[in-house]
Amino acid sequence: MSDAIIEFRQVHKMFNHSPVLAGMDLAIRPAETLTIIGGSGTGKSVTLKLIVGLLKSEAGQVLIEGEDIGPLTEDQLLRVRKKIGMVFQSSALFDSLSVADNIAYPLREHTIMSEEEILERVRETLSLVGLQGVEDHDPADLSGGMRKRVALARAIALVPRIILYDEPTTGLDPTNTEKINELIVDMDEKLGVTSVVVTHDMRSAFKISDRIALLYQGKIAFSGTPREIESSDLPLVRQFIAGSMT
Repeated sequence: MSDAIIEFRQVHKMFNHSPVLAGMDLAIRPAETLTIIGGSGTGKSVTLKLIVGLLKSEAGQVLIEGEDIGPLTEDQLLRVRKKIGMVFQSSALFDSLSVADNIAYPLREHTIMSEEEILERVRETLSLVGLQGVEDHDPADLSGGMRKRVALARAIALVPRIILYDEPTTGLDPTNTEKINELIVDMDEKLGVTSVVVTHDMRSAFKISDRIALLYQGKIAFSGTPREIESSDLPLVRQFIAGSMT
């Protein structure tokens, strides 16, 4: 798929001699929101880590904007990672830093912006996620939903082309889950980013996705729009949806 912003070509990944990905092919288009679903241990989070270069495959290629990132050194990967923001399942905020300093961290590490410019960017990103006025708070003082939003603000601070979400609604109540779903859709519309979401929550997947891919036995077993996956007659798809929605 020549216009793919992210592409997996026959990717294999093993842990302790056990295959997790076994020749996976997947192409993700620019500005698309793709949600990866599948059972626990099927390689969903591994897929995200391969995209950002935190893991390397044993075989196959992972391409970002047509560039195979497998052979890149750590220094070369930094250039690729600046295009990618990641929202971790646990939010992964630094408890010892304020909200503002958490968001400012990548800006101080990877840009030559002045402190005044950094503070302005922090305020902009917090406004985008609906959290104005919390710059001086500590992460521990925030609710789980607010911490997720701070993590998203940090992920978009460097104006990435790609945002990766690892179980973004895990541990949240229905109200905050809905807020995070709306934010993911909002970021896609306002920023024009490509989003890759890993989730067990099929209700969220149906709400936010342009396309849903089911990962099973190391390969993409099905890929289609929410309507296509909801109407699929494949037993594997029906079983997964039924189990996830109960």
